[in-house]
Amino acid sequence: MVMLTAIAVLLSLIFIGWLIWWAVARKPIKAHVLMYLLSTLAGVYTLAFFLSMDIPTILKVLVSIILGATFIFLAAYSQRQREAG
Repeated sequence: MVMLTAIAVLLSLIFIGWLIWWAVARKPIKAHVLMYLLSTLAGVYTLAFFLSMDIPTILKVLVSIILGATFIFLAAYSQRQREAG
């Protein structure tokens, strides 16, 4: 559990550093990239938090995270297909 919390903190610091680097470089940040990074970071924090729970609850949470990631991917994919068409 401590290791996952440390990974979540390091990912947060890397994410903040990445945002600062992009702001200094004056490059536009696409919304789907930002949302993907935020959802990944939230998934890591959620996983680290729920690892202290009993096994059936962990399975429910992992299934919820996987379904959420799948729905996010499908929404982004369909939006990109509409923009291309």
